[in-house]
Amino acid sequence: MPLPRPPQTSSRKLAALFFVTAMPMGMWGVPLATVFKAQDRAHLVPYVLATMSIAAFISPLFTGALADQRMAPVRLLRWLAILTSITLALTCTALKWHLSDTAVLISAQIQALVSTPVWSLASSIVFSQLQDAKRQFGPLRAFATGGWMAGCWIISFVLHADESLTGGYAASAMWMVVAALTLLIPAIPPTDSGSPRSWWQILGLDALTLLRHRDHRIVFITAALYCVPLAAFYPYTALQLKDLGVQNVSATLSLAQTTEILVMLLLAGLMTRFRLKWVFLSGILICVIRYALNAVDTLPAVLVGTILHGFAFTLYFITTQIYLEERIDPKWRVRAQSLLALLMSGFGNLLGYLGGGWWHDASTRDGRTDWQLFWTGETALAAVVCLFFAFAYHGRGKSVR
Repeated sequence: MPLPRPPQTSSRKLAALFFVTAMPMGMWGVPLATVFKAQDRAHLVPYVLATMSIAAFISPLFTGALADQRMAPVRLLRWLAILTSITLALTCTALKWHLSDTAVLISAQIQALVSTPVWSLASSIVFSQLQDAKRQFGPLRAFATGGWMAGCWIISFVLHADESLTGGYAASAMWMVVAALTLLIPAIPPTDSGSPRSWWQILGLDALTLLRHRDHRIVFITAALYCVPLAAFYPYTALQLKDLGVQNVSATLSLAQTTEILVMLLLAGLMTRFRLKWVFLSGILICVIRYALNAVDTLPAVLVGTILHGFAFTLYFITTQIYLEERIDPKWRVRAQSLLALLMSGFGNLLGYLGGGWWHDASTRDGRTDWQLFWTGETALAAVVCLFFAFAYHGRGKSVR
């Protein structure tokens, strides 16, 4: 029996939700490596990034099941935004007061537990309001990219906080704005509230049954594998740009979002005109080219590679979100997006952050990083993922779970 249509929210409110939610993510996530380095905690960067991956094993599926079965997703998003604001401020304060590495990591881990599910929740809220996800989601998702860019510009040009904790406190304040904005979005009841419950379902682990479908399984696994090399982009491109003499690192990295917006606006046409496999595959192939340009280790090459990030990210991951919305039963909406978050931020990013940190250390001698060596390794990883998807994904049939 089809689910009743939820009360509709204007496109402007949905665009605002995406914009404001992405802004604090860019304000803190992009300059994180340079901020920790300025606080003499550069050695913690791989481990702080890994806290997000550890959290991804715990919170997305649980909160996804909660949103599908027990609590309106908008209300859950509101509380998570408030808790993210508080815990981010605590992390910045731990750094400011020069607390121990252990205290900083504990604070960062708590922050990650409450912030990791936010994006999949926001995406599922927007999806629930759309009648044609393939056509409508890309332009709306472009506002999130705009919010990310705006956050980077605020950090670099307004607050001059590329290496300062001021940006972290500003991001904390913005999370309260996100919480306030959710008051304008209708609290749609859970879509699967009438089903019997087991601990397996309460914890959201029943989402793993989505992997029984071959195409779903390959898309999910590739997302996890792709995140291993992709995890290196922001933390290590930021450090490379710093070595190349760039001052406004956060604003420079926001160039990656210019093409991201362009591709999102064109995505509906691309998905209609080309086979889905080629849309997916082109994104991974562009990532290979982008990292090869970073390996050249000149400012023009790195800037071109940064601009290509929009293609590499959008053509795979935004297409994946739309794929899940269109091919999986709506009652699994939040859990499907949460499973994607677990595999990306959990398995993929954990391996990427820890492996990237090890590889960066191995590529560094006497305080100087051999960026050609570092990015050549990341290029090889991306190429392996590209080949795996090319041979493993068939794309035959459109059956749902």
